[in-house]
Amino acid sequence: MRIKPFCLIPLFSLVFFACGEKMVVKPYNEGLHIIPEPERITQQTGEFVLNPNTLFIIDNDTLDAVAGYFKYKIKQSTGYQLADGQEAERNYIRLALDTTLNLKEEGYKLAVLPEGIWVRSQSPQGIFYGMQTVMQLLPAEIESGQVINNIVWAMPCVEIEDEPAYSYRGMMLDVSRHFHDVAFVKKQLDIMAMFKLNRFHWHLTNDHLWTIEIKKYPRLTEVGSVRRNADGSIHKGFYTQEQIKEVVAYAAERFITVIPEVELPGHALAALTAYPELSCTGGPFQLRNKWGVEEDVYCAGNEQTFKFLEDVINEVASLFPGKYFHIGGDECPKVRWNACPKCRKRMRNEKLKDAHELQSYFVHRIEKVVLAHGKRMVGWDEILEGGLAPTATVMSWRGEEGGIEAASMGHDVIMTPAKWLYLDFGQGNIEVEPITINFKTLLSKTYHYNPASEKIPAEQRSHVIGAQGNMWAEYAVNPDHTEYMLYPRLLAVAELTWTPADRKDYASFERRLDNQLVRLDEHHIHYHIPLPEGPMADRVAIVGPDTLSFSNSRNLPMVYTLDGSEPAVHSKRYSAPIVVDGSQTIRIATLLSSGKMSRVRTIEVVKEPLWPSYKERTEPGVSLMYAEGDFYFVKDTENAAWKDEKIVDDFNLKPVLEDKGAFCYTGYFDVPQDGVYYVSTEMDELQIDGKLVLSNDGKLVRHSHTRTSLALEKGKHAFRLLFINNNIGGYPRIWNNKGFVMAGKGEDFQTPVTLFHEVTKRV
Repeated sequence: MRIKPFCLIPLFSLVFFACGEKMVVKPYNEGLHIIPEPERITQQTGEFVLNPNTLFIIDNDTLDAVAGYFKYKIKQSTGYQLADGQEAERNYIRLALDTTLNLKEEGYKLAVLPEGIWVRSQSPQGIFYGMQTVMQLLPAEIESGQVINNIVWAMPCVEIEDEPAYSYRGMMLDVSRHFHDVAFVKKQLDIMAMFKLNRFHWHLTNDHLWTIEIKKYPRLTEVGSVRRNADGSIHKGFYTQEQIKEVVAYAAERFITVIPEVELPGHALAALTAYPELSCTGGPFQLRNKWGVEEDVYCAGNEQTFKFLEDVINEVASLFPGKYFHIGGDECPKVRWNACPKCRKRMRNEKLKDAHELQSYFVHRIEKVVLAHGKRMVGWDEILEGGLAPTATVMSWRGEEGGIEAASMGHDVIMTPAKWLYLDFGQGNIEVEPITINFKTLLSKTYHYNPASEKIPAEQRSHVIGAQGNMWAEYAVNPDHTEYMLYPRLLAVAELTWTPADRKDYASFERRLDNQLVRLDEHHIHYHIPLPEGPMADRVAIVGPDTLSFSNSRNLPMVYTLDGSEPAVHSKRYSAPIVVDGSQTIRIATLLSSGKMSRVRTIEVVKEPLWPSYKERTEPGVSLMYAEGDFYFVKDTENAAWKDEKIVDDFNLKPVLEDKGAFCYTGYFDVPQDGVYYVSTEMDELQIDGKLVLSNDGKLVRHSHTRTSLALEKGKHAFRLLFINNNIGGYPRIWNNKGFVMAGKGEDFQTPVTLFHEVTKRV
């Protein structure tokens, strides 16, 4: 068997011989490991072995494409060119349409016998899903894109009857914050198909990029697809209509429907930058280079706006044959509408009592355009405000409330509440995971979500047609980072939308996941492996003997070293807190059953004396100074002319977003008793007792992500805190928490209770 690069030492469980060569079965290939878990499955005795003479038998020409899809995949990994056959008593894979089956259209029956495999369904789509299950019964290496020798392609004999709990099983990809090319999109469609997800929601437009070619309005991509970031770099990208068609066809081959989203009436700044006459003010505009919500939106009082959107929808709808068209409808500020004469006139003429009803009017007009193309309109739950359009399907993201309300009204609902199904949320503790918009949504939390809220009347619960995992891309800046956030939580979405709630079992899911992660490896997916958590910083100060405890979110084994070397599969297993009594380096990583490891976490243990406290007299309050200038990095402030010095009570600085310049706090904070303290800041730089302890210079930081620890004597300690009003990676520092926070070991971070300045400091 080929040894994957990450398998430093193979982990064997069963050894046997075939054709004179030693074979091995990896532990992750033992047993059943199907995701999503089938509705009913019975394991039988015996096995079926795939070999070069296995025949594909189909009873209907409509299954030619399905058979061809899997013959190609099988050839890639096995080298077998499986032939078609008319009939066979042994060694066959039979695909058959059977309209008598008492199953949903996407359901299937599968029988694996020693003599052959039989997949039956009412539809080609059901056959496709049955064959995906067949692939999951084979060793995980069946997903390889290269031929693998010295492996027996055997699967256990089973009988399966299976159908999805929900008809809508989706994933959304945002390409308007950070663009992803066609190859990346196709790669995700391949994975979606493996796990029986059937809706790809493509978020194509926003304030930050317009990413779809509209031939009638070329400036949408000439201007609207190019963003200048705050640091001067350029981010750009869009899809031609030919590329859109290519992706749609690729998805259709995998029985995935692509749903386009064109945002309106808000999140429209990319379009307004190209065509400012569609706004309330007339511009000029530039694409938003910071995250959040833009006040400039489509003008609801301008008929030209509706003509433009009708033209756009006409072109977009023709590219997507599916029945859904997503219009956004979320986070539309009403500031411009309330001030706009055209919008106020529209409200008077249409007898609308406020701007919320104006938004409802806007959405109702767009609904008619969508319906004219034979499609159903989908919108985020804000489209409920002011009155819901008659045929609208609601995607509930701000919680379940919008979905509950819409379903209770008899509208179809797709559940995607942020708390459970926003896959851009962090997957672990702040000190180990990359920057995200929120923390934390563990794999287990996503898995346990139930779309069918009990708050929906039982007779209306059928209006919940499914659920969707959303991948927003503010902080997912490249393909690897995006996949790191998507997987394996997307597999949890697959199971919660396919498997009946009473069949779900998280412990079983975790076991089955071992095998599925190897399949993701074969597709070069950069998935998340839980990192060792415990110490609240990677620098851990000690003043005497101490213990460091580690854990991870899936209770996976961890390996570590104390000699500075990189941990490997057979490094010492973590089983108890590590005792430390001097300066040393701990390197620790989480280990999967395949032999693959997480990123190594490096902990620098530093034994140091208590930093002495300041003994002179002080007074309450801290000094704050300001320097004008267009600063971006700390070095830019080296020759700054600091002025406007004043004594303030706390860190509650409130400059406006557009203010340029830098702010500097100096003073003292009180340490209640001798000991080790963790400190953290979201500002640019923190010095304590004249030493630089934290630097966020040029780094995207939020949620007190950067941390260190220090041994501090009881009493007052000096600090210098630098804040530059800059925009790093789309996130203005002004949005961050001000000041710094501290905590004792195992305590919660808090702002220092008491702040001081030197008694000689003048106000």
